[in-house]
Amino acid sequence: MKELAPAEGLTKLHSYLHRWALKADGLPFHTHACWLQPVRYHGELAMLKIATEDEERRGAFLMRWWDGVGAVRALAHEGDALLLERASGDRSLIDMARTGQDDEASRIMCQVAASLHTPRTGAKPELIPLSRRFESLRQVAKTHAGVFEQAAFIAEGLLAAQSEIVVLHGDIHHGNVLDAGARGWLAIDPKGLEGERAFDFANIFCNPDASIATSPGRLARQVAVIAEAGELDPVRLVAWIASFAALSAAWHLEDGGKPDLALAVADIAINELQHRARP
Repeated sequence: MKELAPAEGLTKLHSYLHRWALKADGLPFHTHACWLQPVRYHGELAMLKIATEDEERRGAFLMRWWDGVGAVRALAHEGDALLLERASGDRSLIDMARTGQDDEASRIMCQVAASLHTPRTGAKPELIPLSRRFESLRQVAKTHAGVFEQAAFIAEGLLAAQSEIVVLHGDIHHGNVLDAGARGWLAIDPKGLEGERAFDFANIFCNPDASIATSPGRLARQVAVIAEAGELDPVRLVAWIASFAALSAAWHLEDGGKPDLALAVADIAINELQHRARP
């Protein structure tokens, strides 16, 4: 589906303000995948979202399926429109990581991931197999040697022997786990994937910014923290970090962006993997 023009996006937001009896509570804005409007719904803080990409549409069904356990609540859903509980607490995992609480921020994300990965009753929404998610890395690795080629090889080995298959968030990081006050820490913006549980922890290592993600010893330390908190095999976790970071770098190349940070994290992870393999 083509991206909505500004006038179309604003018109669609406006139509749902009336349809769902919402009151604007901030200025509308947009990302590459959706239009958003802070609102109040029967006095409750909420966020109106209009999807412009299939990934966001899948995410909407997944938010409904989670039903507020580990993620913000879906309050209404129709077509491309989704009304969500708005997490408005004062705490931020980004700020925590930047002010000496990196370990604690990682443990919080592990707790949220555990909630999201808990089996649910009822039919699952439409999900994308994790293997399909890596197509961009496969393509870039054909023309780029070095880290891309190494990571693609690692990824194929992981994908061919997945274990602990769960419904994945697909994009857990410091900006997608928010403070919801009395409701605790909750996830937003899932991608609607299904695959090995360990994958959901990989993007933490590319965040919250370049200086932290690439600081000496950070990856190895957070591998220890997250492997313990998430009950993960640390070596397999490092392999997923290398795979995901290279995939992220491939996406940046495809979009004409800068792959430097993601590529640097992939390189660190590959070196860590080689270090752990030495006798």
